[in-house]
Amino acid sequence: MPTTLTTDRPRATTLFRPAPTVLGHQERQVLSAIGCGLRDDEIAAELAVPEHTVAEHLARILVKLGLRDRAAAIVHAFDCGLVVPGRGPRTRSAGPASLTVAARAPRPAPKVRISLLGPVRAWRDGRLLDLGHLRQQAVLAALALGAGRSLSQQQLLDDVWGVEPPVTNVVPVYVYRLRKALHDGAGPRTVIERGLRGYQLVPGAVDVDVAHLRELVTGIGKTARAGEPLEGVRLCTEALKLFHGDPLAGLPGPLAELERLRLTERRIAIARRKAEWQLRLGQDAEAIDELFALTAAHPVDEPLAATLMRALYEGGRQAEALTVFERARRRLADDLGVSPSRMLRRAHQTILRGDEAGHGLTPPAAASTGIATGTVL
Repeated sequence: MPTTLTTDRPRATTLFRPAPTVLGHQERQVLSAIGCGLRDDEIAAELAVPEHTVAEHLARILVKLGLRDRAAAIVHAFDCGLVVPGRGPRTRSAGPASLTVAARAPRPAPKVRISLLGPVRAWRDGRLLDLGHLRQQAVLAALALGAGRSLSQQQLLDDVWGVEPPVTNVVPVYVYRLRKALHDGAGPRTVIERGLRGYQLVPGAVDVDVAHLRELVTGIGKTARAGEPLEGVRLCTEALKLFHGDPLAGLPGPLAELERLRLTERRIAIARRKAEWQLRLGQDAEAIDELFALTAAHPVDEPLAATLMRALYEGGRQAEALTVFERARRRLADDLGVSPSRMLRRAHQTILRGDEAGHGLTPPAAASTGIATGTVL
């Protein structure tokens, strides 16, 4: 891990906080220019020094900071705050005009909107951003799911690559690219910052749909305890609209796989809770349409099948309810090699008996989903 560069406005520190390495005045200027993508001959012209002097400065910088090559120096220039995406160097040291920028009063940066409840996408001011390849998107997803926590490089490697880490240390490179992709180029503020323990999204700079989902789930739980089905249906509808496909669709890595399962289960739980309220309100047709679509996507989800059976039965469609049971039974046998659970068999027997109250078709929603108790993601 490279040591910290001392600048006029130091920002980054290493994980283990070694004593900072001090670069000379001209070395800082060279590192600034390298971070801006200038070639050695361009730097030499700007600083009015021979080109070989620039090469010597770079060699000393790499040794002092423990960096491998020029690409690592570019990443370090951004990590230490010497250069900001879209703005060039930020140092206020004396030097050529093209290597300095005037200090400006900070202004609130426009918020970036990130969506994880489907293919990973990001927008700034309504403009869709290019987030690069899937592994780079997975790094952004890990930061967005971190909910403001700092994630170390090792944590990001574990989350995105698992037991097959990359040969080279690509995390800083991906973070650098994401900073450029998410930055608007109009100010010094970046969306991804480096703190004492690692990288994190700047609080207040990003809206993430998963965070909105957490808030809505909390509201759904409060509504359930208050016994307000109409408001509950509204909140469930708003939560389900956040999904636009499989969560984290196509992303690689252990974290994406785990979160994809967890968020899908949450989606199903919300849909079941909504259907329960709709049935209570007499909105059988609406509940049945949504449940049919959901069971088609998740044919071996037994609580979901039981909820659809109840909706059909209470709507006077007993034969269709029994058909749902048979379809679920076959899929469980073919896909998983198991028989229907006791819950699903009990729902089946209830329909066969013609129980008008429809009791026993589904377990209590609060116990099965965790929503009524206010459990959040």
